[in-house]
Amino acid sequence: MSRNFLIPSLPTSLVAISNANYNMSDSEAEGGVPLIEPEFDALSTSKKRKRAGETEEGHDDKKALKKAKRKEKKKQKMKSINEDDLDVELGVNRAFERMDSQLLADYINSRTRLYGKDLSSVELEELFVPSRTIKDTSSWSEPRKSDSLSAFLKKQCKKLEPTPDKPKGAPHTIVVTASGIRAADVVRSLKTGLPKAGIKDPNVAKLFAKHMKIAEQIQQLKKHKIDYGVGTPDRLSALLDQDALSTANLKRVVVDASYIDQKKRGILDMKELHEPLIKLLLRKEFVGDEGDGNELFVFY
Repeated sequence: MSRNFLIPSLPTSLVAISNANYNMSDSEAEGGVPLIEPEFDALSTSKKRKRAGETEEGHDDKKALKKAKRKEKKKQKMKSINEDDLDVELGVNRAFERMDSQLLADYINSRTRLYGKDLSSVELEELFVPSRTIKDTSSWSEPRKSDSLSAFLKKQCKKLEPTPDKPKGAPHTIVVTASGIRAADVVRSLKTGLPKAGIKDPNVAKLFAKHMKIAEQIQQLKKHKIDYGVGTPDRLSALLDQDALSTANLKRVVVDASYIDQKKRGILDMKELHEPLIKLLLRKEFVGDEGDGNELFVFY
C-alpha cells in the first residue's frame, strides 16, 4: 500500500536566504567578483605614481643641468683674464706672456664656446683651434708692445729670410690685427724695427680695408713680392678667397693678441672680431689636413 507524503513548502523569505547563500558560496569558491567596488581607481593611482616619478626625474635633470652650468661658469671664470694683467698704459694684456700652447688653445676655445652658445657641441668642436697649431712663445717675458714685435719675431722665428721673387704676393709672415688703425701701427713698427733686428729691406704690405680698396690690393699683390702682410681677419680672408694672397711661402701667422684698446678689449675679446679670426685661422690653406699647420700660429 503506497503512501503519499506531502512536502511542506518553505516560506518565501527562507528561499531567498538560501539562494543568497548559494550565490555567495559560488562567488567565493571561484574567487569571484567582489560585492563592493573599491573606493580607489588602481589605474589612476598607477598614473599618479608615474607622474610623480616623472616629476622627480625632471627635478633631478634640472638639478644636474644647473650643476653643469655652474661648473661651466666656474671653468670659464678660471680661464678668464685677471684684471691686473690688463695694462692700459702700455696697451697690452700681459696674461698671454704666461700662456703656453695648451693654455692658449684652452683660452681661445673657451671664448669660442662663449660666443657660440647657440651652436651644438659638434659645431663647436669644428671651431676649436688645436694646440698643436700654436707655437709656444712663453719664453718671451717682455711686454708685447708693437715696438717689440720685430725683436720678438727675430728671437722666436730666427729665420726671416726674404721671400723669392715668385710667386708674387706670397709672404712668409702674416700678421693679424684687430683693426686697420692697429695694423697701420704694426706696419710702421715692422718697417723701423726689422732693420734694427738685422733684417735688411723688409717688404711689408698693408692688407687692411682703410688703406686701399680690395681691387687695388689684389693688383698690388699680383704684381709685387712681399715678405710680411699685415691686415685684419676679414680683409685677409677676402684676399685669400680671391687667390691674390698666396700661402706658398708662408711660415707663420702672427696674431696680435696682446694688444688692447682703451676699453681693455683685444682681438679675442669681441665676438665681431673673434669669429672672423677663427674662420681665418681654420682655413684649409692653413690647417687643411690633420697634421698640417703645426706651430703655424704665433700669438704675440
